[in-house]
Amino acid sequence: MSGTRIFIGILAFFVFILIKPYKRLVMLRNRIGDAFAQIDVQLKQRYDLIFNLVEIARGYMVHERTTLEELANARNAAQTATQAAAQNPADATALTAMAQAEGALSGTLGRFFAIAETYPDLKANQNMMQLSAELTTTGNEVAFSWQAFNESVTDFNSEAQSFPAVLFAKILGFHRAAQLQPLEAEAGRKAPLIQL
Repeated sequence: MSGTRIFIGILAFFVFILIKPYKRLVMLRNRIGDAFAQIDVQLKQRYDLIFNLVEIARGYMVHERTTLEELANARNAAQTATQAAAQNPADATALTAMAQAEGALSGTLGRFFAIAETYPDLKANQNMMQLSAELTTTGNEVAFSWQAFNESVTDFNSEAQSFPAVLFAKILGFHRAAQLQPLEAEAGRKAPLIQL
């Protein structure tokens, strides 16, 4: 009888020791979801601003229809990729697709602004200036949210790889989470090619 009690006592001790790391892993996984939700909010605002920007520019940029269509398509693709990533913020494939779509959107947006510079009336339009400023602010907020997401992922991955959580994390479905890697940052590090 006393052997059974000792076994139950040892088993209860190990269960008690494992509860704290399990609860911490759950909390950190939830933080990843919360951090991604912040990115999602900022990106939705960005997509709305881009939509309004295209609508304002449409009247001025009659000859730039292709650029406007590319921007609208890039916005829609990025929005779709973000919605897919929101289903599972730790999925590396979905995050990579989202980062690629966001990189393409940023590139198209850059081309749009370069072309918009050639339209003085559009450049001077009060709504255009306001939307451009809001878009810049939103871009900064996205960057901060992106950073917070990656910090949450780092905390989660560190905890999942620490003792005693490492003993049971994978068994209970706590797999390594992926960080968001902005593609435009890689492109920005390359020197521009200038041809004369």
